[in-house]
Amino acid sequence: MAERGSDSVANHVSDSEADLRSVLVTSVLNLDKLDTDLYRGTHHWVPRTKRLFGGQIVGQALVAAAESVSEHLFAHSLHCYFVRAGDPKVPVLYQVERTRDGRSFCVRSVKAIQHGQPILICQASFHMQQPSPLEHQFSMPSVPPPDTLLTVEELIQRYLSDPNLADNTRQGLNKILADEVPIEIKPVNPPDFYRRVAMEPKKLFWVRARGHIGPGDMKLHCCVAAYVSDYSFLGTALLPHPNHRAQFSASLDHAMWFHSTFRADEWMLYECESPWSGGSRGFVQGRLWRQDGVLAASCAQEGVIRGKTVSQSKL
Repeated sequence: MAERGSDSVANHVSDSEADLRSVLVTSVLNLDKLDTDLYRGTHHWVPRTKRLFGGQIVGQALVAAAESVSEHLFAHSLHCYFVRAGDPKVPVLYQVERTRDGRSFCVRSVKAIQHGQPILICQASFHMQQPSPLEHQFSMPSVPPPDTLLTVEELIQRYLSDPNLADNTRQGLNKILADEVPIEIKPVNPPDFYRRVAMEPKKLFWVRARGHIGPGDMKLHCCVAAYVSDYSFLGTALLPHPNHRAQFSASLDHAMWFHSTFRADEWMLYECESPWSGGSRGFVQGRLWRQDGVLAASCAQEGVIRGKTVSQSKL
């Protein structure tokens, strides 16, 4: 019999805070342990593409990997390849291979499986935190604090209040509002939902998990950040191309490096940019900053983007 969340990293929150727990803790990243190094994950939110959200698979894979390492080791990097689209109608099995155990570093390989075939292959590395005299980082961008900005939902409500809004646009915005996304987002430069002008392939937004996670275990916060890091990431590559719409887009790979401690249920600034796109692919990079200016994590991803040209009259 499977034990729901018996040993899962995503279960490390005090019972007194149960009513405020983030759904990322109670559901999305909480795995069933089926056997040694074998887990099963289910789905909470499925995008309108009807394919599994890549961030969920990455986050769950990191949860499975973290279960196999000792408490004094923490994730410092992960590298994933998405090899098949995820089926939202069935659970995902996570098979962990203990690739290497060293004195200060260890490596885990995780295979996410559906219908007997891998949908994601992940390599995660963990290490013992060690002090170092060699320290530096970029400077955090200067942006308005999150308490002065509106959430995506509040911005959409402003659009919907326009009596001249086209019916098809109104329907699209209402569909976005209906999504039960377990994270909160406050854009620094609010998006133009009409995408009428070319923009620099960069965007900044504050992001955090909905609900309470608490100081807890850094392993858990890294898993939540892995989930968060894939949200709206690849879309950065579309910003310079207002006359094109993505007919099909999907992540090919995703990499992440964890630099400093952080809390994923507190506002962090996500700085995203796309240095290149071409060949029906887009490349994006990201940095997650704590509010105090400390660089918490860095991300990189390449994805397929197959687009079509649309006329201005249809925008």
